Amino acid sequence: MAQKKNITADKIIELYMDEVLMGTNTSSTIYAFSKNNNFEESEFYKYFNSFETLEKKVFAIFCSKTVELLLKNDDYKMYDSKSKLLSFYYTFFELLSANRSYVTLKLKQNKNKLESLKLLSKLRLEFQEYISAEIHTDKIDFKNKTANKIQDKGFLEASWMHLLFTIQFWLDDESENFEKTDIFIEKSVKASFDLRDITPVQSVFDFAKFLWKEKMPTV
Repeated sequence: MAQKKNITADKIIELYMDEVLMGTNTSSTIYAFSKNNNFEESEFYKYFNSFETLEKKVFAIFCSKTVELLLKNDDYKMYDSKSKLLSFYYTFFELLSANRSYVTLKLKQNKNKLESLKLLSKLRLEFQEYISAEIHTDKIDFKNKTANKIQDKGFLEASWMHLLFTIQFWLDDESENFEKTDIFIEKSVKASFDLRDITPVQSVFDFAKFLWKEKMPTV
């Protein structure tokens, strides 16, 4: 009998993603999964309490790995908030694209949008933590603690909705090397900052025109 492996959380995730993508022999239980991959079932429970927890963690890791890569770049630390957010988006979607088969399978297999949102719940927490720490824009001081908290919460939720919208655009993007997603990121981030700063609306109009061209059916 082969000796049981010592195993890490990253290795469990790697094995699980491989098994999902192979498609034919997905383990129905954690016992079967650990047995098929030659490690003790108890090792799985050191890191995850279910397959669902593991799946949520996978999407959160895309965010944490993105932030880790950004913070290693000394130039990034000197960027303004708009440039930081652009760097985040480009890096994050590079990681998603490197794992597109898995991401697409998991996000498109659920016809129920609420199920997909549940799958992204840990990503949401990671992303909003990043936004709170790294992205700062001019805000109105309402001279009221509660009103200021509501404003901050609104900014976080708007940022999360923007990321969700961009993920959906990327899922539908059939352009070479996802070039249209890059354009979407550039225009939408610029427009969102212009709106917050109440600056000229040319970039907002430019982004709206881009969306119109992409989403209107061709004759």
